[in-house]
Amino acid sequence: MACSSAPPSSNTAINAVDQTITPTISTVHHNIIETHILTRLDGPTLASASCASSHLRALASEQTLWSDICHSTWPSTDSPRLRQVISAFPKGARSFFSDSYPLVTSPANYLPNHNRPSELISAVDVCYRGKLILSRVVETETVTGWFRCSPFRVDLLDPKDTVPTPIGPPDETCKELGNDLTLTWIVVDPASRRSMNLSSNKPVSVNRHWLTGEVHVRFASVLAGGKGSSSELVQCGIVATCGSGAGGGEMHVREVSLQVEDMDGMNLNGRDSLVILQKALEGKRGNGRRREEEGKRRYDEYLERKRKRKERRMKREGVLDILGVLMAVLVASSGLFFWWRKTF
Repeated sequence: MACSSAPPSSNTAINAVDQTITPTISTVHHNIIETHILTRLDGPTLASASCASSHLRALASEQTLWSDICHSTWPSTDSPRLRQVISAFPKGARSFFSDSYPLVTSPANYLPNHNRPSELISAVDVCYRGKLILSRVVETETVTGWFRCSPFRVDLLDPKDTVPTPIGPPDETCKELGNDLTLTWIVVDPASRRSMNLSSNKPVSVNRHWLTGEVHVRFASVLAGGKGSSSELVQCGIVATCGSGAGGGEMHVREVSLQVEDMDGMNLNGRDSLVILQKALEGKRGNGRRREEEGKRRYDEYLERKRKRKERRMKREGVLDILGVLMAVLVASSGLFFWWRKTF
């Protein structure tokens, strides 16, 4: 007796087709993912991809990927000294990128028990319309009395150095620099193996000096300092000074410097600046999204609070001036009264 079998149901057929035509990312060979996909991603996109699955997380953890991203994002990190320092970070180049790309959201409430850094390393890259025009690494010692007592300042160029650029004459390009010039200034503490970017990436102001004709392009970040003082908020201001070359025409970068300024407009010394920078280095970071807009918002808020503080100080000084005048009038009147009584 022949056995008859019932035809498969439609649901069973559909499930079989689904299992056949629905591959997952794990079915793609890892060499294809590493070579042709992950290498085309920037840092934030690669970090997002690593959260999609454990398979992608493992592939996206390769140090070579993150090293290449760091070098392409910040060419100055390709220097031998920084390569050595970055390799000592907890997760190497990936830790360096997660520290340096986003903004500092809040400083550390306390400093760790290790000694203050004996040096700070600055990695600076300046680009014009996406093309690199200046890349330098500067090492600054922080242990001498001269550093701690003098105003904090880091100069990228020597006084006699100038860097030629494709930027046109000031009259034609002054207004365009706000969109075309970008700068990153990453401060690295080799001792704590932490880093942060102190630049707004795009300028917060562009001004031309009325006498010399030089163009001052300011980049900035705002950090929290001591509460209830003029350094409750401080500005880490980076000023790039551009001027015409010897024969006119295209401009040269003549100066790039970093200073820390409080809300009274005073430059902090090395000791106070180092405390604020170290707290920021140990603080929390954001997610890196809309960092330029957030940085500009913080800078505008800093300027507004600085303006209000100046108005309060001027009102207080005005009241003191009036009281001083009244006191002087009172003293003079008293002296005149006693002179009148003595005379008459």
